[in-house]
Amino acid sequence: MAENTTEVLVGGCVLAAAAGFLFYAGQITGYSSATEAYTLNASFRSVEGVSVGTDIRMAGVKIGTVVDLALNQETFRADAVFAVVDGVTVPDDSSAEIASEGLLGGNYVDIVPGGSPFNFDPGATIVDTQGAVSLVTLLAKFAAGSGSDE
Repeated sequence: MAENTTEVLVGGCVLAAAAGFLFYAGQITGYSSATEAYTLNASFRSVEGVSVGTDIRMAGVKIGTVVDLALNQETFRADAVFAVVDGVTVPDDSSAEIASEGLLGGNYVDIVPGGSPFNFDPGATIVDTQGAVSLVTLLAKFAAGSGSDE
């Protein structure tokens, strides 16, 4: 009987630890937060390195996530939809650019706020955008241009 009690206690501890890990993973990824959000739209030349779930940041602080990406068949640009946390206002002259966390880090969408006293309404489109810059393209341009000063 003592062995069964020990096994049940150890099993309960394992289940509690697993539940704790799931809760922690949900908090880190943002899936467990039921915060209200509103959407903003933007169109980019390139969204390389960005996918659904990518962070939207302003001044380095996460304010939302990318919730949809689609190719616009008329403009051949990538249309993105962002979910921005309620309570965070974005001036209507702000720009959106795809930034990199570093050479080995991932990409995120950086909202650069403008100075307008008016804010985007839910569902509005950010017109001023800058797409992703490919590191390989930059290195190729640097290598090709390095001998031109002779």
